[in-house]
Amino acid sequence: MSLSERLNEDMKAAMKSQDKFRLSVIRMMRSSIKNIEIDQRRALDDAEVLDILSREIKQRRDSLQEFEKAGREDLSDNVKAEIAIISEYLPQQLTEEEIQIIVQETIQETGASSKAEMGKVMGALMPKVKGRADGKLVNRWVQHYLQ
Repeated sequence: MSLSERLNEDMKAAMKSQDKFRLSVIRMMRSSIKNIEIDQRRALDDAEVLDILSREIKQRRDSLQEFEKAGREDLSDNVKAEIAIISEYLPQQLTEEEIQIIVQETIQETGASSKAEMGKVMGALMPKVKGRADGKLVNRWVQHYLQ
């Protein structure tokens, strides 16, 4: 079952169970996907849907930081719940240790030795962790190992 089909099925289940919050989050995800499909005039594959969902998670994490800085617990709790629902559709996230290992292996593969070669490392690394790790975290570890 494709990711889009799974979202449709989960939306129907949320309607039947009258879970309004979950239904609204799933509708938001489907809307984001549909907007891109309309722009590109074609159906998206699972990899493209994962990109969209990753982008949605990133936006919510950024919002969460801002809400926590402002002391808006009511909004931050809501965003945390949205992140939890969206995360169900993403692949299992890598642990920091796994990210460190992948970063070290990629640095060895590319032969990078300084921060000036960071772009080369990131270019080789991001396809390996796409959808399974936060880009900021990966970037931080690459910088750490290239010092």
